[in-house]
Amino acid sequence: MYALLADLVVAIHFAFIVFAVAGGLLVLRWPWLAWVHVPAALWGAAVVACGWVCPLTPLENWLRVAAGEAGYAGGFIERYLLPLIYPPGLTRELQMLLGLALLLLNAAIYLWLWRRRR
Repeated sequence: MYALLADLVVAIHFAFIVFAVAGGLLVLRWPWLAWVHVPAALWGAAVVACGWVCPLTPLENWLRVAAGEAGYAGGFIERYLLPLIYPPGLTRELQMLLGLALLLLNAAIYLWLWRRRR
């Protein structure tokens, strides 16, 4: 059961990241979603830019250990996403740039939406 819950946490974590990065596109269809997306995007950008560990990572590790599996060092991005989408040798500067890119992408979407509604 713990292993299944750990996998569920991974799925939720990944869904949150996708929502933080691209949720502004959903706001184009459902403007009320901005009330959820803006805090999610700000949190996601802060975690990436500041190098924080998301609280879901220790939760997943705890569930894995409780299931008799090995936990892992580092964060969710290093464990799951880094091998898939980030180039080798991720630097602190690149990490900060990714956080800024997340904010700028969504700011552009919100600006476009705001102008369109005016």
